[in-house]
Order: sequence, then structure tokens, then C-alpha cells
Amino acid sequence: MSQVTAAILVIGDEILSGRTKDKNIGYIAEYLTNSGIDLREVRVVPDVEEEIVGAINALRLRYTYLFTTGGIGPTHDDITADCVARAFGVSIAVDERAVNVMLDRYKREELNEARLRMARIPAGAELIDNPISKAPGFMIGNVIVMAGVPNIMQAMLDDVAPRLRTGSRVLARTVDAAGLGEGIYAGGLAAIAVAHPAVSIGSYPAFQAGGFRNQIVLRSRDEAALEAAEKAVIGFIAGLSSDRAPV
Repeated sequence: MSQVTAAILVIGDEILSGRTKDKNIGYIAEYLTNSGIDLREVRVVPDVEEEIVGAINALRLRYTYLFTTGGIGPTHDDITADCVARAFGVSIAVDERAVNVMLDRYKREELNEARLRMARIPAGAELIDNPISKAPGFMIGNVIVMAGVPNIMQAMLDDVAPRLRTGSRVLARTVDAAGLGEGIYAGGLAAIAVAHPAVSIGSYPAFQAGGFRNQIVLRSRDEAALEAAEKAVIGFIAGLSSDRAPV
């Protein structure tokens, strides 16, 4: 299967200021990995039209899909939909499909100017369902536009996922470094990585009670290549551990 790639564009001054802590990047990354889509890049931009439009155009041309989060609410600084329309060179207006969906939550007379901002959809876009607060996201071309609120974003991702092209999933194996420091095995691990170019090999330290616990993670779409590299790493680590063991 062909490789499918993606980027995430996080939009919002509140993220850059630290006021709001992003909870979407990790969720989307894991979701895409499990779907056979490789997340290649993440950007965070402020609520500035030029910045948003520039990032959309750069990322949508570089990757199979671009996922955006944030900026589709009812306030003046929610400008993502307008920026997407500008990036694609299409018009934007209140979409009756979106209005009809929102009528499941609001009475017609409650759809004031602010709420109708959430029904403004670029021409040619498909709606993405929002079962929680009803105001929809949308997909135009290869750009998937979702809310920044985590539970709403997650529901939108579930709705749009069946429409996406996926690739073969990346397989992963984890080898515990058996209490060894990275400085002890770094050189040998690099040599194994060179010998197994079809496998991505990384070392990930984590501090736990009693000190660091280092794990070596191997990833590949080729199961045979992954197993061969895993065997090499296990043998290498076992040899180092044996050399350090008390007699």
C-alpha cells in the first residue's frame, strides 16, 4: 500500500500563550498511526490571517492530509473557516446544511449572528458531524477542519476517518535496555540502525523511581526486517548486560 502522510495545524493565541494546554496533538497522532497514516509535521500558529493561510497552503501541498484544530467558534477571533476559504480561493457563506444541523440544538430565533458564524462553510466543502454541540467541522480538498475542544475534536475525527485514504500500518517492537545508560549502548545501536535501514530505531529514556529506565523502540512496515533488527538489538543489549553482571 502507498504511504499516506499528514500534518497538524494548531490554531490559537491561547495555545502559544500557554493559557490553554494542547490535548489534541497526541490523540490525533496515535489515531493516525493506528490508521496507517504517518504524521510528519505539527505547527502552531496565532490567530493571524496571514499566518494561518500561509501554513495551510504550505502543509496541504506537502502532505496527503492536513488536520486543523481551533478557530471555528462564534467569536470574532475564530477565523479559521475564512482562512481556509482564502487558501483555496473559494467563497464562504452561511451554509443551510450547517444551519439545519444546528437547529437540532437551537431554535431558529436563537441562531443570532455569532452562532451563525459557526455555520459559515467554504464553498465545496463537506460537513463533518459534531454530535456534541452540533456546529459542524468541514473537509475541503485534503484539509480537515475540526474544533479545538478535545471531546468535540475526537468526535469529528471519528466521523471523518472513514473518508480518508490509509496506508499500511507501522509495526513496533520495544526492547528494554536492562538498566543500561544510553551512553553505554549508543554506538552499537547506531551501527545496528545502519545495518537495518528499513527499520527506524530510537532510544527513549524515562525517569522512574530508582532512576532511568531506557527503552529501545523499533518501527517498520516490513515485519521480517523488524524481526531481524529486533533480534540484533536484543542480542546486543544482552551482551552488554552480561559484561556488566557480577561474577
